[in-house]
Amino acid sequence: MSFAHPLWLLAGILVATVFLWAAHRASKRAAAAALAYSNLAFFASATRQRIDPALLIAIACAGGIVALGGALAGPRFVANVPVRGGAVVLCVDTSGSMRATDVDPTRAAAAAAAVRAFVDGVPDGTRLAIIAFAGGAGVVQPLSDDKDAVREAIGRIPPPNGGTAIGDALAAAARLLPPSGRRAIVLITDGVNNLGIDPSQIAPQIGASGIEIDTVGIGTNDSGQLVPGTDQAASIDEDALRQIASSAHGVYARANDAGTLRAHLAALANSTTTEKKRIDASLPLAVAGGVVLVLALGGGMLAGRFP
Repeated sequence: MSFAHPLWLLAGILVATVFLWAAHRASKRAAAAALAYSNLAFFASATRQRIDPALLIAIACAGGIVALGGALAGPRFVANVPVRGGAVVLCVDTSGSMRATDVDPTRAAAAAAAVRAFVDGVPDGTRLAIIAFAGGAGVVQPLSDDKDAVREAIGRIPPPNGGTAIGDALAAAARLLPPSGRRAIVLITDGVNNLGIDPSQIAPQIGASGIEIDTVGIGTNDSGQLVPGTDQAASIDEDALRQIASSAHGVYARANDAGTLRAHLAALANSTTTEKKRIDASLPLAVAGGVVLVLALGGGMLAGRFP
């Protein structure tokens, strides 16, 4: 939290401190005067009283004064707030390497389950789209805020087969997104690009237009497994995925098991549909301080006690 005018807060603390000191002195004088004219029974009763109600009222008033001083100081804090009308395109790798079983039951099946977790995690009203890519990129589901339609589209993601054209998928995703607003692409792949547009060239262009690209790498590099039906080792190109994400203001996450993959996608569902915003807390703090003062002074009047 920061303050635009911190001296007002210091002034509020100083005034509250002086107020408490004066209230305490007044309470002691009042108690001494009362005891001077009281009988023994009253004295015994007074000395059993541990907390002076007038002092409690004074503390509440001091708290209200500090709050008002804090409000005048212009408090600001940064918070993640939901974005209305955000748009996210999920790019799902369906190349032959996604048949690998180093992620149980297969990379492709784990990716589909993780996409469902993403859809479940985004706030209502967020527009989602799905692109599947192998040797080329195709739209499985255009942008829609109908979660049921997007969930149904997950079942239409093609089975793994062919090469990997990550750059083509990113370009297609960027074309689906609106020209402004909170926009993001979530790329789910093993990161081994071998066809089409070079993703290291298209990603910075997408990032420059204000679109965030987050990458999630599926698989392992040391499992010793082969892609079914080939002599190709099941691997993952993490360096490429880090480069894509960093060039478009995104983050890279690695998932070598289905549970971790779902967790990463669920977390991205939140981060890609929120934005950091500076919040002005002056008004609520002023209202809180005013309410505390009114209640404290009103309670003191009703009880016949004033600090």
